[in-house]
Amino acid sequence: MELLWYFVAGFFAWNSIPHLVKGITGQKHMTPFKRVSSPELNVIWGFVNVLIALYVLGLASGQGGLVLPWNANLEGTNLWSFLAGGFAVALYLAYFWSNPKARLPWHTD
Repeated sequence: MELLWYFVAGFFAWNSIPHLVKGITGQKHMTPFKRVSSPELNVIWGFVNVLIALYVLGLASGQGGLVLPWNANLEGTNLWSFLAGGFAVALYLAYFWSNPKARLPWHTD
């Protein structure tokens, strides 16, 4: 179960990157809330992803709460699991965003 938590933490950590980059560069980008979300909403969603990743790292490491990566026992198979989560979301998003009509199932616009 511990490796699954590290995988999930990596997933959220990497998912924060496009939202933060688009948001801080003033560009619109899709979030779970809207197909075309404002830069401000993207910064908020990216930051929420970072907080989730840090919380899940706390669960994975057994320390609880928000844990910074350098305190989360990210070595050996734990690190590989974290990186696999990041790789999985990166690969999925590359596929997802290659479709110019990409949308989440609940987006109506």
